[in-house]
Amino acid sequence: QVQLAESGGGSVHAGGSLKLSCTVSGLPFAEYCLGWFRQVPGMERELGAIAGIDDDSTTYADSVKGRFTISRGDAKNTLHLDMDGVKAEDTAMYYCTADPRGWLGMPSSDFKYWGQGTQVTVSS
Repeated sequence: QVQLAESGGGSVHAGGSLKLSCTVSGLPFAEYCLGWFRQVPGMERELGAIAGIDDDSTTYADSVKGRFTISRGDAKNTLHLDMDGVKAEDTAMYYCTADPRGWLGMPSSDFKYWGQGTQVTVSS
């Protein structure tokens, strides 16, 4: 059974940092495209960052580029999202996702597996 479990969300002041983690089980971690998307109530789910099946390939939304870093912790089948210099507009529910045939520009609707999400709230 495939499971994705996010953790690390919470409240942070603008300009601060937060680290999200996603523990993945039930699938070959290194063979899956992994990503972080985020969603605000009433809005569509939007891209945060994606890590391709090739460990060196990543892509970021323009809104987070230079501030967020996606990485794989292969030893523990964990995906991370380091969030630095957070802004109020980063407030959202953050979801971890995985797909065996994913690619860096794949839309959220095509990703096969999803976690339950972790809430990030940035206060100004």
